[in-house]
Amino acid sequence: MATTGTETEDAPSAAEGAKGEANRKRGSEQGEGGAGGGGQKRKKKEVFIYGNYRNYYGYRIDRNVGEDPRLEAFNKQWFENKDCLDIGCNQGLVTIGLAMKFNCRRILGVDIDSGLIETAKWNLRRIMRQDKVATKNVKAQESSNSPSQSSPGEGAPEFSNGNKHHDLFKIVSFRCENFVESLDGCSEQYDTILCLSVTKWIHLNWGDDGLVTLFVKIWRLLRPGGVFIMEPQPWTSYRRNRLVSEVARENFNTICIYPEKFREILLDKVGFRSVELIMDRLVGTATGFDRPIEVYHK
Repeated sequence: MATTGTETEDAPSAAEGAKGEANRKRGSEQGEGGAGGGGQKRKKKEVFIYGNYRNYYGYRIDRNVGEDPRLEAFNKQWFENKDCLDIGCNQGLVTIGLAMKFNCRRILGVDIDSGLIETAKWNLRRIMRQDKVATKNVKAQESSNSPSQSSPGEGAPEFSNGNKHHDLFKIVSFRCENFVESLDGCSEQYDTILCLSVTKWIHLNWGDDGLVTLFVKIWRLLRPGGVFIMEPQPWTSYRRNRLVSEVARENFNTICIYPEKFREILLDKVGFRSVELIMDRLVGTATGFDRPIEVYHK
C-alpha cells in the first residue's frame, strides 16, 4: 500500500476503474515542451496514487530524531516473540525497526509498490552489512584492550531485545501484494498487525468497499487476543489528495465512512472488543504527521 504525500500528475481515466492495477502504476512519464521550448522534453511530476512515496521517512521524521517516534509509543508485549504483519511497509524501515527493537518472532512487510519492496530488501541487506562491520570492530577493540578476558562471540553487538544480528534475515521478510484484492485464504496467523498512514490511500483507491475489506481481512488474519495498530489519516488529508487520480476523485465524492466512523465500524461491525488511544500527538514528527494511533484488541 503506501504511506502519504500530496504530489499529483495526469490521472488515469475513470474507465480504468479502481481495480485497473496495471494501468495505475506509479510512473514518471515525459512530455513535450511548450511553444518556444525548442522541442525539449521535460519530466512530468511523478505521481504516487497509492501514497507510495520514495524517501517518505526523510520528510516525515524530524532529522534530530534517531528512530521513528511511533516505535516509542508501542508496547513491547505486542511484538516480543509475536508473529507480525506491517501493511503498507513502504521502504521497510519501520518493519526492520520493530524487529530490532522488540524481538518479533517474525514480521512480514507488504506493499503494493514492487519498487519499494525491492528498496526494503536492500535496506535489510544494508543494515545487516553495517551490523557485521560493527561486530568486527567491537571484537577487534575488545581483543586489543583485554585479550585475556575475551571469549569467542563475546562483545558481538545485539539488538536492544537481545537478538544477534545474524538472525534478522530469519525474522524480517517483504512481499509485494495488493492487500485488499481478495479475502480468500484468510486464516488466523498473526498476533499483531500494523496499518500506519495507509487507510486514506486504500479508501481513495477502493472506496468504502475497499476499506471494509481491509478491516475484515485484518480481523480474520488476527489470532484471538491479537492487536491491530492503526494510524488513520484525517479527512483534511483526503481533501489534499483527492485529485491524484480520477479514481481517487470519484471515490472521494462517494465516501460515506468518514475517518471518525472507523472506530464504530471496527467495534460494532467487524467485532473488535476494545480500543485504546496510545498517542494523541507524536513528538519528533514533521507538521501534519502527528496523528493519533489507535490500538484495537480482538
